[in-house]
Amino acid sequence: MSADRESIKPLRIAVLLSGGGTTLRNVLDWIDAGRLDVEVGLVVSSKEGVAGLQYADRAGCPGVVIRREDYPSTDAFSREIFDRCNEIGVDLVVMAGFLKRIAVPEDYVGRVTNIHPSLIPAFCGKGYYGKRVHRAVVEYGAKVSGCTVHYADNEYDHGPVILQRVVPVLDNDTADVLAARVFEAECEAYPTALQLIAEGRVEIIGRRVRIRDEA
Repeated sequence: MSADRESIKPLRIAVLLSGGGTTLRNVLDWIDAGRLDVEVGLVVSSKEGVAGLQYADRAGCPGVVIRREDYPSTDAFSREIFDRCNEIGVDLVVMAGFLKRIAVPEDYVGRVTNIHPSLIPAFCGKGYYGKRVHRAVVEYGAKVSGCTVHYADNEYDHGPVILQRVVPVLDNDTADVLAARVFEAECEAYPTALQLIAEGRVEIIGRRVRIRDEA
């Protein structure tokens, strides 16, 4: 991380989630520990009554429920989400276990991140989420897995990769055991990627992401 932390303006983010909010909780923990120059300006949930909204409430972060079934199309659903983000001047949209498809508008290209629990392009795409990913890795007999932080576009798990973390797949692993190991990697990877973005060190060049050295 940058040595001159005091000069960094906190990155204002909106967090999109659909359930337990473990990624949000981890981000908030990093912020509280002074390790992440990020301000959570909005939490959007696609479901009511989820734990993620409770984490947001306890942290004093505004939370809102926007349900896909209340809108006639993916475009209308997405427009409502990004309109809310625009209202509060969001710099970056952080997908954190958001299980509904959204259409990324042109002005948010390169401003939406996601984390996927495998090493993209392996075990990713439509239908690969949550425990399904880890079960597929174990059943395939892969020797390594991990997580990928990437920019989200309008294809599943397709946007430019920011960073990846690798974990071993052991002979006696179950999907649950592997999921726990990958989640430990996620807890370091996503905040690290967000801090790099906050420091202005991430540059998208076509399909590749360049991480600039500290000044």
